[in-house]
Amino acid sequence: MKARKKTLQYRRKREGKTDYRKRLALLKSGMPRLVVRKSLQHMRAQLVEYHADGDRVLADASTAELVKKFGLKKARHNTVTAYLVGLLIGKKAASRKIKCAVLDLGLYRPVKNALVYAAVKGAVDAGLDVPHNPEVLPPEQRIKGEHLKESEYETVKSRVMKA
Repeated sequence: MKARKKTLQYRRKREGKTDYRKRLALLKSGMPRLVVRKSLQHMRAQLVEYHADGDRVLADASTAELVKKFGLKKARHNTVTAYLVGLLIGKKAASRKIKCAVLDLGLYRPVKNALVYAAVKGAVDAGLDVPHNPEVLPPEQRIKGEHLKESEYETVKSRVMKA
């Protein structure tokens, strides 16, 4: 007799895109989720709220927005730009009267000093209350861009803070 393959019920779980146990734990908190995702060239941060008919995005920030609105010209996938994206999402959250959020890492492995935590540091510096361990945040020298030769990031940061 042939053994039948067991198939998973949910497509996203089957494809390895969603961990539903982790998602349920985040949703039980009742707070909006700070979702930080990275691609090969860009960073994106969103504040997402659960609704029965589907999640709703409350605020969104990305490196593409930093390029168009704030004049970022250099690399868009490093610690400094991740911090600026977090700062921008934190400012947008403050304008929408959102005071706290819980970090949603998705399937990313929590690694100390990762780009995701640089975005969390930016959101916290902008006034958003995100529960985190301060030990996992990148050092201040990396966030300021002192390791880079020419840094235009301070001017972009001042423009984000004024917006």
